[in-house]
Amino acid sequence: MPLNIVLIEPEIPNNTGNIGRLCLGVGARLHLVKPFGFEIDDSRLKRAGLDYWQHLEVKYYENVNAFFKENIDKKMVFLSSHGTKTHFEIPFEDELFLVFGKESVGLDKSIIAQNLEHIYKIPLMNENIRSLNLANAVAIVAYEGMRQLVS
Repeated sequence: MPLNIVLIEPEIPNNTGNIGRLCLGVGARLHLVKPFGFEIDDSRLKRAGLDYWQHLEVKYYENVNAFFKENIDKKMVFLSSHGTKTHFEIPFEDELFLVFGKESVGLDKSIIAQNLEHIYKIPLMNENIRSLNLANAVAIVAYEGMRQLVS
């Protein structure tokens, strides 16, 4: 079932560490696209990932262009608060790439514009919140994928 969780330019080490731990829990691969807002050996990343990081299947990319070039033939969906379809509508399948943007601004507008038919959002029931914490968003989407693929 392995899903692929992609973090484009993650900024907060604790989020990345928690997402790495989550990837092990759901059997997903983690793809990290530079630049990061932290050093990969940051103690906060290690603390959040605990001693699980060594067991994680993680792939690093120097930049967003390198990521898309290497994975040009892969099926991807993109998560953004600007999506019109919800994460419940994602056509989950083995090896699907779930692409998330950085904590401060989400996905770059050019990525959204180039992938409009593959943009999904997590519904929010209150207009006073614009988005969820990245680690929470990844967990919600990854476990929905697991529910659909395993059941």
